[in-house]
Amino acid sequence: MKPPARAPITAYFRTRNEAANLTAALEGAARVADEIIVVDSGSTDETTAIAEAHGARVIHQAWLGNGKQKRIAEDAARHDWLLDLDADEVVTPAFAEEVRELFAAGAPAEPIFRTPMAYAPPVGDPWIGFGGVRRHKLYDRRAVRQPDHEAWDQFDIPTGVKIGRLSSPILHYAWRDADGLVAKVNRNSSMRARLLPLKPRAVLAVRILFGLPVYIGKRYLVDGLFRAGVYGFAFSAISGYGRWLRDVKMYERLRMNGPNENERNG
Repeated sequence: MKPPARAPITAYFRTRNEAANLTAALEGAARVADEIIVVDSGSTDETTAIAEAHGARVIHQAWLGNGKQKRIAEDAARHDWLLDLDADEVVTPAFAEEVRELFAAGAPAEPIFRTPMAYAPPVGDPWIGFGGVRRHKLYDRRAVRQPDHEAWDQFDIPTGVKIGRLSSPILHYAWRDADGLVAKVNRNSSMRARLLPLKPRAVLAVRILFGLPVYIGKRYLVDGLFRAGVYGFAFSAISGYGRWLRDVKMYERLRMNGPNENERNG
């Protein structure tokens, strides 16, 4: 059976001042999704104009948090099947064709699909087959919802739910240069150190003293970024530093606010 021109799914984005990235992301989403929603949290650039020009439905929503913002899109979607995208993530033709084929004979049996994400760095070719992560981007909202959480925006898989697997990656243009990458890992480490439950002081101390080379080595060796050469090591070092920085900031929070903060906030 010939796959449909677009699948009966809604692709959604969270945006704020994403004019530089959004056109490619919207054009990618239009390869596969019958509906596109952009949840914008106060852009002052051309983000919303670009979204509307590409046929997206724009929802204006002040920032509620990572997971909470996604739930706004989930509630507004016309379709139950959803494709969760960021403004720096681009659906490739191969990914679009694979998803359209999934829906050629109706909705697939599995309600959640695991998707490979391939970094597209500013230097060299995309890192396809190494260095990236797998995310559950395509899912049926009747089976699972994004977390109602300020920090987390990746859902847990419900017990007993069968997971499908996609082989074609989504390209992730996660940073434009080293300055942008450093700013991003600093921002993310601050948010997570502030919102996540505190680890014991001894655990944090050990991680601060010994964790940095472990974090860098995992990215470079275990995740395969040695295949990207010098720039792969540079990315591993910055990424590992961001993970280590979260431990440092959490340690500061623990020392300044006291060990019972989790109980007080809980």
